[in-house]
Amino acid sequence: MTPTSSDDNFVSDINVTPFVDVLLVLLIIFMITAPMMMQGVDVDLPEATNESLPAQEEKLIISINKDGQIFISDYEVSLDSLGEKLQKVLEGRQNKEVYLKGDKTVPYGVVVRVMSELTAAGIDNLGMVTNPVGTEETGRAETKSVQ
Repeated sequence: MTPTSSDDNFVSDINVTPFVDVLLVLLIIFMITAPMMMQGVDVDLPEATNESLPAQEEKLIISINKDGQIFISDYEVSLDSLGEKLQKVLEGRQNKEVYLKGDKTVPYGVVVRVMSELTAAGIDNLGMVTNPVGTEETGRAETKSVQ
């Protein structure tokens, strides 16, 4: 006896409803958590009275936090490897301009050692990021040519 009923045939259609449900849940989770992941380095900037410079393109920012940790953008590096990693980052760039954000509680000697590593890495222009006096505005930069 061979089965001739249609109940024995397999359905080859894929049920995509559970797949779409899972994707939507993941999308919502990523939309909620993505802003929390992009916070940068917490630096309490010193205040200065200079004029701010307009930013034409995204610049490379070196940060020194209150614990003396050094960051290239958001990636922590040691003082010994700063010059080497900075040279690799700046390899393809024509404009070798860097902004330095140093917490106001960081000892001056640490900032000078970082600036020394930056000049040894071939930085043409070094911008110091500060806050305007008496405001809570976040970072304003003044660029000076490093000699």
